[in-house]
Amino acid sequence: MPIPEDVTGEEIDKDVRQELQSLPKTLAEDVARNLVMVARLIDEEPEQAYGYSRVALRLASRVAAVREAAGFAAYATQRYSEALAEFRAARRMTGSVELWPVMADCERGMGRPERALAMAGEAEVQKLDKAGQVEMRLVAAGARRDMGQVDAAIVTLQSPELASNAVQPWTARLRYAYADALLAADREPEAREWFAKAVEADKDGSTDASDRLAELDGVEFVDALVDENDADTGSETGTGADEDAEEADEADAPEAPRAASEDDEQDEQDDEQGDEQGDDEQDDDAQGDGDKA
Repeated sequence: MPIPEDVTGEEIDKDVRQELQSLPKTLAEDVARNLVMVARLIDEEPEQAYGYSRVALRLASRVAAVREAAGFAAYATQRYSEALAEFRAARRMTGSVELWPVMADCERGMGRPERALAMAGEAEVQKLDKAGQVEMRLVAAGARRDMGQVDAAIVTLQSPELASNAVQPWTARLRYAYADALLAADREPEAREWFAKAVEADKDGSTDASDRLAELDGVEFVDALVDENDADTGSETGTGADEDAEEADEADAPEAPRAASEDDEQDEQDDEQGDEQGDDEQDDDAQGDGDKA
């Protein structure tokens, strides 16, 4: 797959670059450039990112960072079975539990929420850092909802991290998930409160909490661009209607005055001929009277 010339491979994380040092220099550079493309495209163009991850995987399948990148690219394109296989491979290579929450979420994606819940109770969770534990809690709550256990999902999300006023990288998503679960349980006033709290924490717009809050408040958003297009279309339609009306008026208009003038001229000629004929008859009558005399 083509890679822009400005991508050198130096953009990758230092730890990943260190892993690639086990490869020949030229091969390491090729792998690094493909990994950079995965990182660039995974949010906006996940299918393309997946393509670059497959290239990197073909070049260096024994590098843990490559397997992890391939896993996230597959996850982003909802290839959950493939993603889980790559995450497991990366975990075997590194021994890290960092990928445990996303592995559990892959189980959810494959329609196995009960396995995700089982993973949430494993000892590996205790080895996760705070961010990882919050992520695991989100996955477990999602699994509960998958199983129709909305109230249990609400309880799962209730935690010191949720109650804290401090804003952490995970705060907006945690509050959002809690608000969404409350709404699913028909607890709308509480849901509105927590959507508002999610908005406060969501500085980079990672959730649509503001839209959900506006929806609950009955606010409707109008697309200005659509309105302008409708206005332009209406103007064009109005112009066409005016032209059609003008054509209709012309069709209904009386004949031109010139035709009426021609008729008048013809009537005058007929009158003149009638007068001449009358004069001739009078002359004949006069001549007849003279002969009688």
